[in-house]
Amino acid sequence: MSTFVIDLDAMIFGMPRAAFPALAQDVLHVGPQGLGLLYAAPAAGALVGALTAGWVGSIRHQGRAVIWAVALWGAAITAFGISERWFVVGLLFLAFAGAADVISAVFRGTILQLSVPDELRGRLSAVHIMVVTGGPRLGDVETGVVAGLVSPTFAVISGGVACLAGVVILAALVPQLARYRAGDDTADG
Repeated sequence: MSTFVIDLDAMIFGMPRAAFPALAQDVLHVGPQGLGLLYAAPAAGALVGALTAGWVGSIRHQGRAVIWAVALWGAAITAFGISERWFVVGLLFLAFAGAADVISAVFRGTILQLSVPDELRGRLSAVHIMVVTGGPRLGDVETGVVAGLVSPTFAVISGGVACLAGVVILAALVPQLARYRAGDDTADG
């Protein structure tokens, strides 16, 4: 279950997509083409991350890998927010976030498939799909509310920082996640 919670943390607090139109128009001044690049950058990073993910098979501490990947996502989103007017630098941070996200997804999927008993795998796969599709939409709400109350830039930075804080809190509250190793047959984290 902690793999679902850590993904929700990343998507609810660290998914700044709802702020992209305001950032493109009012902060970055990059127009519709720049907005398209903002939307595409995480996917481009995810593609590169997926194409170069051969190394993940050698990682035995998969729980720690999830924690680090989500922390890198949060740090990259925070850096994107801080990079503010350096558009190309911001795109690179978004791409890095996308790569971290796909690596997290690989490890989370592997943990789900290997640690869940057969009789629960279908139900937990359904929860996984709900998290993957619903988390980003909840993130749109969170980002939109914070952007409306303060500013789009603040929404991005505070979301990235909140994601990082969530990673630290989850790692402290559920130490089984960090202890999970490939081949463990327990599903207690």
